[in-house]
Amino acid sequence: MKSVGEAMAMGRTFQESFQKAVRSLETGHYGWGCEKVKELDWDLEKLKYSLRVPNPDRMYAVYAALKRGMNQDELHELTFIDPWFLAQLGELLKVEEFLGMTSLTELTKEDLFELKRRGFSDRQLAYATGTSDKEVRAHRIALGVIPAYKRVDTCAAEFEANTPYLYSSYDDECEASPNSKKKVLILGGGPNRIGQGIEFDYCCCHACFALQDAGYETIMMNSNPETVSTDYDTSDRLYFEPLTVEDVLNVIDLERPDGIIMQFGGQTPLKLAVPIQSYLDEFKPEAASGEGLVKIWGTSPDSIDAAEDRKRFNTILDELGIKQPPGGIARSEEDALEIAARVGFPVVVRPSYVLGGRAMEIVYSADKLKAYLATAVEVDPERPVLVDRYLTDASEIDVDSLADAAGNVVVGGIMEHIEQAGVHSGDSACTIPTLTVSARSLSVIRKWTTDLARKLKVLGLMNCQYAITGSDDVYILEANPRASRTVPFVSKAIGRPLAKYAALVMSGLSVHDIGFTEEIIPNHVSVKEAVLPFDKFQGCDVLLGPEMRSTGEVMGIDYGFDMAFAKAQIAANQKLPLSGTVFVSMNDLTKPKVLPIAKGFSSLGFSILATEGTAAFLESQGISVERVLKLHEGRPHAGDMLANGQIQLVVITSSGDALDQIDGRQIRRMALAYKVPIITTIAGALATLEAIKGLKRSPVSMIALQEFFGG
Repeated sequence: MKSVGEAMAMGRTFQESFQKAVRSLETGHYGWGCEKVKELDWDLEKLKYSLRVPNPDRMYAVYAALKRGMNQDELHELTFIDPWFLAQLGELLKVEEFLGMTSLTELTKEDLFELKRRGFSDRQLAYATGTSDKEVRAHRIALGVIPAYKRVDTCAAEFEANTPYLYSSYDDECEASPNSKKKVLILGGGPNRIGQGIEFDYCCCHACFALQDAGYETIMMNSNPETVSTDYDTSDRLYFEPLTVEDVLNVIDLERPDGIIMQFGGQTPLKLAVPIQSYLDEFKPEAASGEGLVKIWGTSPDSIDAAEDRKRFNTILDELGIKQPPGGIARSEEDALEIAARVGFPVVVRPSYVLGGRAMEIVYSADKLKAYLATAVEVDPERPVLVDRYLTDASEIDVDSLADAAGNVVVGGIMEHIEQAGVHSGDSACTIPTLTVSARSLSVIRKWTTDLARKLKVLGLMNCQYAITGSDDVYILEANPRASRTVPFVSKAIGRPLAKYAALVMSGLSVHDIGFTEEIIPNHVSVKEAVLPFDKFQGCDVLLGPEMRSTGEVMGIDYGFDMAFAKAQIAANQKLPLSGTVFVSMNDLTKPKVLPIAKGFSSLGFSILATEGTAAFLESQGISVERVLKLHEGRPHAGDMLANGQIQLVVITSSGDALDQIDGRQIRRMALAYKVPIITTIAGALATLEAIKGLKRSPVSMIALQEFFGG
C-alpha cells in the first residue's frame, strides 16, 4: 500500500459520484474530462503502458485513450476494468463532445440538470464552453439549476432516518431542512496527504464541540471518509462534499450560516478563502438567524494572503524590525542566480505557495540551482520562486499562539526542533519546553510573535517558525495565521485545548473570557516524533530535508528529556539498542561533531564501526574504532555486516556527492530493510544517545496523564 489518505463522494449515479470523487482529491482536476491532461501528448506505447500497469494517474490515461479513439474492448484488454465502468466513462466523453459544439447560452435548464446529474462541475462546463466558472454559475442559477441535498438513509428505508448526513444531487426534492438557528459552517481538511493530515481534523472536531457547547449549531463540510469530522454525530449537520468554491458556495446559499471557519482545515479551505470572501462582498447574503450578514470568522483572508505573499510579508517584517534570512523573489533563472550570488550558497529554494515543503530544496552550487529551476518547478512571473540563504547549523523553533479581537496574544507553546533547520517541521522531532534556547532568544521570539499577530490582526491561531544561529541570532522563517499541524501536540503537552479556545475566540469571546491569558511552561517534557513511510517506497532515500515526507507522528511524555525522547522513539517503532555496535559514517562537515557521539556510545559499552575517513578522524581523537570497507571498496563491507546482524545502530550523514547517491543510499536502504535504527542528523544522534543512556539507567515507567497536569 502506498496511499496516505482518501476522498469519498456520494451521488445518485455512478458518473456523478465518480466526478465528485475526482475533484475531492485536490490534485488539480475538477472532474473527469473537460480539461487538458498530459497523457493526451504521450506516444501510444507510453499510453498503453500507463493503462496496463496500475498507477495513480491511470484514470486520466483511460480518458486520453478514449479521446484518441481507442475502443472499449481494447481498453478492457489493457486494463481489465469492467466493461460497465468503461461504458459509463465513454458516455461522459460523448457529453464532452456535445459541450464542445455548444455555447453556454445555448444550454437549457434541462441540459444543465442532465449535465449536473452526470457530475460535471462549473469549472468543467466553463472549460468546455470557453467561459468562466462565474458565468456558468450565474447562468445555472438564473435558470433555477441548484443542487438538492439528500440524506444518507442509515435505516435502509425500513423507517425514517433522521441522520443529519447529506450529499448533493440535482433532484427535485431537497431533504436538508435548513433552519434559522445561529450556526457555523466549518470547512474540513479534505483527503489526508503528506503535508496535511489528521491534525487538522482534530482542530475541526474541537471547534465543533466547543461551539456546540456555546449554543451554536455546527455544520461540517468535508470529503474524507476516514476522519472523525465526518462521523455523522460529530456535528449537527454534515455535508459530504468536495471542498471546492462551487460546492462550498452551494452550501452557504442553502444554510446561510452566521460564520464560516476556514482556518482549521489547513491549506484546503485557505485556498478557497479569497474567492469566498469576494462572493460574500458582492452578494452580501444574510444569515438565516437574522443576525447580520454571513461572514468568514477568524483572521481575514487578506491577512492570510499577506502572510503567504512574500512581498507583502517582507514589508510587514521591515515595519516591525523582524529579521529574516537574506533572500529574494526570483521570476527568472537570472533572478535566482543573482540572489544566490548575493546571499551566498547554500540557499533554500522553493515555490512561493507550497504544501508540506513540496519542491523545496537546499542547493549548494549555481549548477545545482539551474538544474532545480529546470526540473523541480516552473519559473515565471505568475509563479515566482523564493531563494533564501540557508542558515547552516541553526536550530529551528515552532511557536503556536492565540489572539483575540482586542489584540491580546497568548503563546500556546514554544517547540524546539531536535533536527537542525532545513529539515521540514513536519519531519523533525521536537520538544516542549525548549532545552537549549537562551532566555534572550526566547524573549525575542515571544515579542516578535506578539507584534506579528497584532499587525496581521490575527483572530484565532497563528504558527510561526524561527531559526536561531550558533551566535544566538534569531530569524523568522515563516508565519501562518491559521491552525498548524502542531496544535494537537501543543494542546496535549500543556493540557489546554487550543483549537477549542480558538473557535470560541472567533465567535467573539476574549482570552480573558475563556481563562487562557498566559503561556504555560510545563514541568514535564513532551517530545513529538515523526513516522516516516520510507519502507513503503522501494529505493527511496531516507534522508530528511525541506520537503515533508512523514505520514504521521507519535508523542512521548516524561519528567526528563531522555525518557520522553525514548518513549517517542519506541512509539515510532524505533527499537533502540542497549548494547552492540554503532556504525558511523560522516561527511567532512560533520566529522568534528561526531566526537561527543562516538565518545558517548563508547562510554556506554558500544563498539564503534566506521569507514576509513571517519575512522581516521576518531582514532586521531583517541577513540577505539573498528574499520570497515565502503560498498565500492570490496568485501566484507558495511552492507554485509548489516545483513549479518553485526550492526545495531547506524549514524550516517550524507555528503550529497555522486558516490553517496550510490553507496550511502544503499547503506541507508539496507538499514531500513533489516530494521536497524538509522539516524541521519547530528542532533538526532545526540538525542538518541541521551535516550539510550536513560533506558540503561532505568526502565520505561507508565505515568498517568493526570499526574502531569495535577489531576
